[in-house]
Amino acid sequence: MRTALTELTGVRHPIVQTGMGWVAGPRLVSAAANAGALGVLASATMTPDRLRQAVREVKARTQAPFGVNLRADAGDAGERVRIIVDEGVRVASFALAPSRELIAELKDAGVVVIPSVGARRHAEKVAAWGADAVIVQGGEGGGHTGDVATTVLLPQVVDAVDIPVVAAGGFHDGRGLVAALAYGAAGIAMGTRFLLTSDSAVPDAVKSRYLEASVRDVTVTTAVDGLPHRMLRSDLVETLERAGRARSLLHALRRAAGFRKLSGQSWREMVRDGLALRHGRALSWSQVLLAANTPMLLRAAMVEGRTDLGVMASGQVAGVIEDLPSCAELVGRVMAEAEGVLRGLGPGATG
Repeated sequence: MRTALTELTGVRHPIVQTGMGWVAGPRLVSAAANAGALGVLASATMTPDRLRQAVREVKARTQAPFGVNLRADAGDAGERVRIIVDEGVRVASFALAPSRELIAELKDAGVVVIPSVGARRHAEKVAAWGADAVIVQGGEGGGHTGDVATTVLLPQVVDAVDIPVVAAGGFHDGRGLVAALAYGAAGIAMGTRFLLTSDSAVPDAVKSRYLEASVRDVTVTTAVDGLPHRMLRSDLVETLERAGRARSLLHALRRAAGFRKLSGQSWREMVRDGLALRHGRALSWSQVLLAANTPMLLRAAMVEGRTDLGVMASGQVAGVIEDLPSCAELVGRVMAEAEGVLRGLGPGATG
């Protein structure tokens, strides 16, 4: 199935495995790439040296194109861009809109730039700055998210820009891929669905929590870092929602200290990163620190398996996922289902 996404990135199938912190490491990314999807390495939780090492590990595991996800507001974003260029990475994706200068630097080096956006105006901005495509995440998507459903947001963005649009938020099967194509998208991006594969390094106990979840067990809370964050409801989430300001600050300081040791960042850098995530919101100091060290909360669950101490970012789609296929099995199944749906629509549907 050829679309503007496959033509742009060189992958076989119009499917993107999103760059999830602590989840999208070399093992998952290379498995997704070998399956014909666009695997995206999550770099925000890596030091620059670890990023270079991870990129080389992916390249040792696959000859297929893959991408790296960056935080555009990171203080060392320029250094990470140079690593991507030096190592010949095909695609750079961004969780926040990259600057015009970063886009130009990457494009001059032949790197495809695909920012993720959650609003039409953001898509219009990055398109005007030269982005090659955009991933549009509706409110069903996991992690930091908006409140507009994919079925409303996606056609708005498709109509507003003249670059390929990839749909994210609520996708897990071939029916969803066909629906996205019908809206005018060039493919779909999936996070939770790739997290719940046998190639994901997430601990089995954590995967079990996801598989046990119903749609109603996936909630949106601002208690973690002051921003709307979709995740599995847990005792920790409820504790944070009930905690007073002093207790929240104590929790934030403890976790911030752990992330500082792991990342090598100074307290000044961590507070700067936390403030950068405020986006004009009036956050308490505990929320600023939590915003800066949310990766530690994710790491506790996604790496250490501590579902009692960590947060489990999740799309609503977790409530309808029931198995753990390999990436190859998942991508093959999605494409077979999509082709079946298109055949059922009639001879003209497959082009």
